[in-house]
Amino acid sequence: MNFEKIIGHENIKNQISASINSGMFSHAHLIVGEDGIGKSLMARGIGLKLLGKDYDREYADLIEFKVPSNKQTIGIKYLVEEIIDEINKKPYEGNKKVIIIYEANKMTADAQNAFLKTIEEPPQGVFIILLCEKLENILETIRSRCQIHKLQRLTSDEMERFLKIKYTNISLNEIKAVTAFSDGIPGRAVRFIEDESFKEIRNTILNIFLSMSSKKAREFLKYEEFFMKYKNDWQETLTWMLSFVRDILVYKETGKDELVVNLDKINDIKESASLFSFSSLNDIIDIVNETRQKLERNVNPSLTFSTMLLKFLDI
Repeated sequence: MNFEKIIGHENIKNQISASINSGMFSHAHLIVGEDGIGKSLMARGIGLKLLGKDYDREYADLIEFKVPSNKQTIGIKYLVEEIIDEINKKPYEGNKKVIIIYEANKMTADAQNAFLKTIEEPPQGVFIILLCEKLENILETIRSRCQIHKLQRLTSDEMERFLKIKYTNISLNEIKAVTAFSDGIPGRAVRFIEDESFKEIRNTILNIFLSMSSKKAREFLKYEEFFMKYKNDWQETLTWMLSFVRDILVYKETGKDELVVNLDKINDIKESASLFSFSSLNDIIDIVNETRQKLERNVNPSLTFSTMLLKFLDI
């Protein structure tokens, strides 16, 4: 894998490449970004470049650590006996070793404190790369000892390039829909294409819109089971709802198919456009945004979804 060919994050890649090429790459780094944005790809790319490897495969001196499968956190015992022990071993193949720690924010405070000395002064030739979604979950004492790289979402053009390279047979209509849904996060696009549950989510969301005008409360409220089934994917579910509302609004106002993002669902979107007024669609947007805010505050999901559905019936 060529590090420079990773799509997006150009400024960060240029900075890292220059420091590696000049021999000035520091020993500890924090890569920060949302789930699916490309942290692991960036970390492995850095590791391979440091080791002078052209192919992305397993190497003795590129070691990855994750939260143990039977644990919720990385505790001090695992840190000392596994991670620090590995850091202190000499490289096997050359004079460099790269340690990647996933979900570093899940290290306990005690573990992070125990890691300070190692982060500050690792053995010669050892590079430590920590990955996390939220920087505030990393102790300031750890942050201050690392060079921090915050990954930003990809642009629409970058997402299209990513999709065309990864999925050579993907249609232009699907690229358009996936790009809009992914909102600049490649991992979200991959899930949409490869995870069958996402197809169920899309289809069910459209059925909800088409059923909304029937006003049959008993039948309509059965959709709460669907939302609870995918309660851990509520962000994606609500994103799809807003994506379809946007398309319905656009088609209702312009009557132009080519302006619709979810073009593969154009017939359902046209039917929905005939069922809702502009005022009703704006009400749906408000209800969805209100639902999102409640879920972000950890309000009970079942209550939140049932309230949302009841409000839909009142439109």
